[in-house]
Amino acid sequence: MPDRSRFQLIAFLLPLLLALIGGLGVLGLRAQPPSHTLGAAQYLGSYTWPARGDDRHGGLSGLQVSEDGQSFVVISDRSAFAKGRFKRGAQDQIIGVQAERFQPLRYAQTGGPLALNDIDAEGLTRLPDGQWLISFEARARLGVLDLDTGKVTDWPIPAQFRKLQFNSGLEALANDPQGRVIAIPERSGKLERPFPVYRHEDGRWSVPYGLRRDDSPFLVVGADLGPDGRLYVLERHYLEWRGFASRVRSFAFGPEGLRDEQLILQSEIGDHDNLEAISVWRDRAGDLRLTMVSDDNFFLLQRSEFVEYRLAQD
Repeated sequence: MPDRSRFQLIAFLLPLLLALIGGLGVLGLRAQPPSHTLGAAQYLGSYTWPARGDDRHGGLSGLQVSEDGQSFVVISDRSAFAKGRFKRGAQDQIIGVQAERFQPLRYAQTGGPLALNDIDAEGLTRLPDGQWLISFEARARLGVLDLDTGKVTDWPIPAQFRKLQFNSGLEALANDPQGRVIAIPERSGKLERPFPVYRHEDGRWSVPYGLRRDDSPFLVVGADLGPDGRLYVLERHYLEWRGFASRVRSFAFGPEGLRDEQLILQSEIGDHDNLEAISVWRDRAGDLRLTMVSDDNFFLLQRSEFVEYRLAQD
């Protein structure tokens, strides 16, 4: 192995090894809060979801939690999905997971598994008519998922999607308060350039607004429309030698774009694993819950981790 390649491998492995060392006691429930989290959200706990012999388990990149916070659908960036339910404790924290085995995503036309250049599923949202929509990152596109069969039917896409950077395409998927689909790529192209927010309406796509970036190294990895009508955007920053940091910003929808930006939370490097998906719901106390899940990259030193925060409502 060339010296440069060896150095890059070490640079990638070291933070993950440190994360493992820090997480040996968290193979299951972890309740001790991160010490330097910014924002108004209160940490509730983390739960590591073990694979238990399912070779498709991992790479979790899209998540939708039910309105009552009890069940979920999750997708993997290796072309698979699963349905499950949470086991919750006395404080409604996640203490376990019951789930079906992961099923492969398949082409609707042939029933065959997705090809290698089509498997990178990232975003997941449920449409007002009950259909499930997936976004793909490598070759930027969208597809309707049949949860009974795993078959994916392509949605028509505009020409500009084909110009998105390969493997940095449609990372986040959500709806706006009017039920219109919005999709956000992982990268904007430049640190000072806002992330474009694509919106689908009446069969056409437009870019009615963007997300402020202002030289931030954080990249978009997930989004969801909260029950309060705000857009919640999960972002991630990977720092070589150290690990992952995450943040969540929320925005109000306005006639001239996204407004009233709020920093809900920002974790320190290493507080959590590689959080890539977010779902926002309201608990029995009337507070908002942010449920997130990490992508373990099918790598031994990472973990599939559900992480929850509470955002108290006035």
